[in-house]
Amino acid sequence: MADKLHAKRKSVLEDFHGGSPFVSLKPAASAARLSLRARESALPALSEALGLALPAHPKSSVTSGLRSALWLGPDEWLVIDQGESDLMAALAGVSGLFSATDISHRNTAVIVSGAGAEAALNAGCPQDLSLAKFPVGACSRTVFGKAEVVLLRTADDTFRVECWRSFAEYVGGLLQEAAEDVAV
Repeated sequence: MADKLHAKRKSVLEDFHGGSPFVSLKPAASAARLSLRARESALPALSEALGLALPAHPKSSVTSGLRSALWLGPDEWLVIDQGESDLMAALAGVSGLFSATDISHRNTAVIVSGAGAEAALNAGCPQDLSLAKFPVGACSRTVFGKAEVVLLRTADDTFRVECWRSFAEYVGGLLQEAAEDVAV
């Protein structure tokens, strides 16, 4: 019998590091990602299978261990597992109507941190990212420059910027330019 072949995930941002005295930019560790769509009636079973309660309110996220679920719309979540668990296998036994797509190879992420992180992101994102309007745990699908991104605030001065691999160099370059312009 033939051996199974497995594709190894390689980040397009593997050698990307940058920033400035006020902003640190680094690629996020490899993670499993799932795009999940479901009706409200399916949420209890999906939450149980994933080991966390899927958030039900705009701009909210829930984290349990290395796994996070981000609310992107009334019936849409981005699930990120930094332990690279098999999220599809976790949902295999769930009955009911829902859609789950493994997007681990489609997305990548940059961690933006430091005293100037918010200002660097606002150089390309029109959303108010102040702590008062975008607190720790807040998330949003938005734009950064001309790229669609998903932002997650993980600490007062730290953000996770999720983007498609095909936009990673553009997003990284724009973040680097913005970081160099930040003065605190």
